[in-house]
Amino acid sequence: MSREAIRRGYNRRNYVVGRHTPPAWASTTVDPGAHESDGPGSLQHRDAVAVDPATIDRLTEIADSVSAEPADIIAGTRDWWARTKIAETGGEPAVTRAVIVAVSSVEQIQKVMRLADERRIPVTVSAGRSNVTGAALPLAGGIVLDVIALNAILSFDPISQIVEVESGVFGDVFEEHIQSEYGMTTGHWPSSFGISTVGGWVACRGAGQLSTRYGKIEDMVAGLEVVLADGRLVEVGAPGRAAVGSDLQQLFVGSEGTLGVITKVKLKLHRLPEHSLALAFGFSSFAAGLEACREILQRGATPAALRLYDALESGVQFGLPEQNVLLIADEGDPALLDAVMTISEAVCREKRGVRLDEGPIFERWLDTRYLTGKSAEGFADSAGFVADTLEMIGPWEALPAIYDEVVAAIAGVDGTLAGSAHQSHAYVDSACLYFSLRGTVNPDDRADWYRRAWDAANEVIIRHGATLSHHHGVGLLRSRYMEDSLGSGYDVLKTVKRALDPKNILNPGKLGL
Repeated sequence: MSREAIRRGYNRRNYVVGRHTPPAWASTTVDPGAHESDGPGSLQHRDAVAVDPATIDRLTEIADSVSAEPADIIAGTRDWWARTKIAETGGEPAVTRAVIVAVSSVEQIQKVMRLADERRIPVTVSAGRSNVTGAALPLAGGIVLDVIALNAILSFDPISQIVEVESGVFGDVFEEHIQSEYGMTTGHWPSSFGISTVGGWVACRGAGQLSTRYGKIEDMVAGLEVVLADGRLVEVGAPGRAAVGSDLQQLFVGSEGTLGVITKVKLKLHRLPEHSLALAFGFSSFAAGLEACREILQRGATPAALRLYDALESGVQFGLPEQNVLLIADEGDPALLDAVMTISEAVCREKRGVRLDEGPIFERWLDTRYLTGKSAEGFADSAGFVADTLEMIGPWEALPAIYDEVVAAIAGVDGTLAGSAHQSHAYVDSACLYFSLRGTVNPDDRADWYRRAWDAANEVIIRHGATLSHHHGVGLLRSRYMEDSLGSGYDVLKTVKRALDPKNILNPGKLGL
């Protein structure tokens, strides 16, 4: 099986209503006022830490390779954050000062952290760099710790269905291995599937597109190995439920490299599903579609994919601009599928949904599901064009108003072309709305438009008491909203950071810290 096939959702098998067929996918901003930067386009601190020659020599003795070449730094720190792209295409790369230190063992990581702790050098962990919030940008300079060579799949317990894997393994390589060798799957299919790593999934608390069936990454983790700021190696977590105090494993899940370096992960796996079904319905409004989704979940059905697109995205994605398209797809045992689809279809008809031809819709979704919201298709094509996505999660009761108000807030920013959304992940109590922001302005004004659009949207989210992010994380992009969002919990987060990283050397400035 090729990697390209995996990225597309390999072993693509048609979902057909009325008969069981094999499944399609599972068979196989920075705040410019927060610090002084090098210039108007740069994101790096003006006082970023420079690594002295003696320390570079010591790192060279420890690591597989060390580079301080400017071209290597630019290429080796570039991520997928829109603000990074704005900086670099404006002629001023986001980051130019750091030292990239590549390692391939836990022991090397411990030695690097001991040296960094002794000399108070910032350390930013780097792997696939698929992040879209600037989480892995070394704004404080220092060491970029490249762990991509920690890429071994270590063991598999077929009785408990638990695999242990090093953190640098890429998602497509990992999934292909566990499918072909063990007949298993994680069920974790993020948009960044082919360019992200297992450790990155955990560090940023990611979600795959089938999270309603399989859960988010935090539901899949059965244990972690972590190197702390002072070089100590700790193991946390255990399979199964527990009552032995606070869950230390979850302390590191989503910590974005601010509390430790994740080196090994134990994950719970699922048997490969053998059957699948799909449905598609159209609704007259986004709110009506949300109501159908809520009712489906609260009646006990948990389809793998329950994705609702507003009229704008239904037009771009499926050529149905008069509909708010709801795609429902599930996989597993035939008895389970029949129950889920019976409930889902009944609810959609009760809520006055119109049955659509799911074949073309599902095929189109498979082909374009990683692109929605990131493409300029149907919009402007100019040097001043900016596109980004903003995902959040809130309770069902608040979602219709949040959708209306966020779209209006984005539209109210001068230079905006369009704001749109789809519901991408849904649960019994809440759902994730995945907004798309598109604007076209003078190229020199892109960063300003970007910040104003994000500020306008997040003002709505915080006002409604919703959560800033469902799966992209915080990084630098959401840092300035964290104190308002967490309230009194913000001081607890800072206390944990001080306890585990008293010298503030691990990914400083991220998570709003």
